[in-house]
Amino acid sequence: MISEKTIIKAIPKVLKTVDLPGLGPKYQGKVRDFYIKGDRRIIITTDRQSAFDVNLGFVPFKGAVLNQLAAFWFKKTKKIIRNHVIKIPHPNVLIAENCRAIPVEMVIRGYLTGVTETSIWSFYQKGERVIYGIKFPNGMVKNQQLSVPVITPTSHGGAAGHDERLTRDEIIKRKIVPEKLYQQMEKATYALFKFGSELARKRGIILVDTKYEFGLDKKGRLTLIDEIHTPDSSRFWRAETYKERFKQGLEPENFDKEFLRLWYAERGYKGGGQPPQMSRQLMVDLSRRYLTIYEKLTGKKFKAYRYPVEEAIRRACLDIKM
Repeated sequence: MISEKTIIKAIPKVLKTVDLPGLGPKYQGKVRDFYIKGDRRIIITTDRQSAFDVNLGFVPFKGAVLNQLAAFWFKKTKKIIRNHVIKIPHPNVLIAENCRAIPVEMVIRGYLTGVTETSIWSFYQKGERVIYGIKFPNGMVKNQQLSVPVITPTSHGGAAGHDERLTRDEIIKRKIVPEKLYQQMEKATYALFKFGSELARKRGIILVDTKYEFGLDKKGRLTLIDEIHTPDSSRFWRAETYKERFKQGLEPENFDKEFLRLWYAERGYKGGGQPPQMSRQLMVDLSRRYLTIYEKLTGKKFKAYRYPVEEAIRRACLDIKM
C-alpha cells in the first residue's frame, strides 16, 4: 500500500486534466477527458472526484485505480459480453472503440441502501413501495439484502443534467431503446452482476450495487463501455463485518463513494447548493480507500508512480498509431 506521506506529497500535483495536441477537440465528463480520432476514443481518467453529479475536488492516484480496475474487470468479463477496450498504454489511459452510447444506465441493486436522491432507500424511506416500476414489501430497513437483485435504470444525464429514474416499460414504450436490444442489456446486466458478486465475495467484498453503460459498435453489436465494478460506479462493503453491523443498525464498512457521500451528508450537503470544501484528510482517506479496494479485488499491489503524469500521458497517447 502506498504510504500516507506519498499521498499527501501528491496532492498538489494530481491529474486535473490533460491536453493532447494533434488529437482534435477535448471532451470532458465528470472524471474523464477524451478525444475521438477515427473509430478510436482516447480516454484519460483523471483524479477528479465527483459525487451528487458535482465535481468536488481531486484524489491522488484515483484515476489510475479506476482505469486499471476497470481494465481488470473488462478482461474478466469479456466472455459474458464484448467490451470497447483496445489498449491501455498508460495507467490513466484507455484506447477504446468509439461506440454509439445507449442513453440508459443499467443500475442493478442487491441491497436496499443509498443516500442520493435517486437511491431506492431514499424513495422507500419516504413511503414509496413501487420504485422504478418494482414493488417492494413493507417492513424493510436500510442496508437490507433484497430477495433478488433488481434493475433500476436511469436516463443518462436527463433533461436537467441529472440522472432521472425510468422503468422498463417506459424505456420500451417511449422507444428510448428497442425492446429486443433492452432485453440483451438486461441479460448482460444480470450476468455481469452475478459474476462480479461471486468474484468479489471470494475476496471478502460484497458488491452491493453497480451501474453498467452500453453502446453499439460500428457493426451494431451491443458493447460494454465506460467502466465496470469500480468504486465510482459501484458500492462495495466488507463482507466479514456486514451481518453484525447490520444487526446493530450500523452503516457497513465500505470501500466506495458512499464514504464520501456520508461525509458530505453529515455536513448537510446532499447535492443542492455549494458543497463544503474537501479537507486534506478526506483526500488522503479517499485515496487509501481507492487503493485498498483495487488491491483487494485484483489481488495485486498497486504500482505507484511519480506525479506529475501529464507528460507521460502525452507521450503514451501521441505514440499511438491510429
